[in-house]
Amino acid sequence: MTTAIDDIRANFELLEDWDDRYRYVIELGRTLAPMPEDEHSTANKVNGCASQVWLSRKVATSDTGAPVLSYLGDSDAHIVRGLIAILLALYSDRTPKDILETDAIAVFDELGFRDHLTPQRSNGLRSMVERIRNDAREALETAG
Repeated sequence: MTTAIDDIRANFELLEDWDDRYRYVIELGRTLAPMPEDEHSTANKVNGCASQVWLSRKVATSDTGAPVLSYLGDSDAHIVRGLIAILLALYSDRTPKDILETDAIAVFDELGFRDHLTPQRSNGLRSMVERIRNDAREALETAG
């Protein structure tokens, strides 16, 4: 995992109040790279989310020949954009093997989200994670 996720963890530890943590999550969402309008497509839409969520992936090849998945993400909800930013800190620019070995739900639980997300947002988060994990499985099959 990159320093980015370590920075997020450290910042969460500094922010004890959940109002401050939510503001931080919203700020993380504002740091997402803009997603081109044509990427807001049905193919990139994540089903199972109460908000509108899009994840687009690019597959490149590393120096070792392994596939590397990179993502852009967007949502019409500020907090969800922040959750996407955390997911991308965990998963973007990673090999499928790294993605499949990373338990994002455990990381979100470690950060305290289990008790602070509505059931709808929790389901949406699981849908986003499953979408990325399915992409990783597909990239492994294609590469194999």
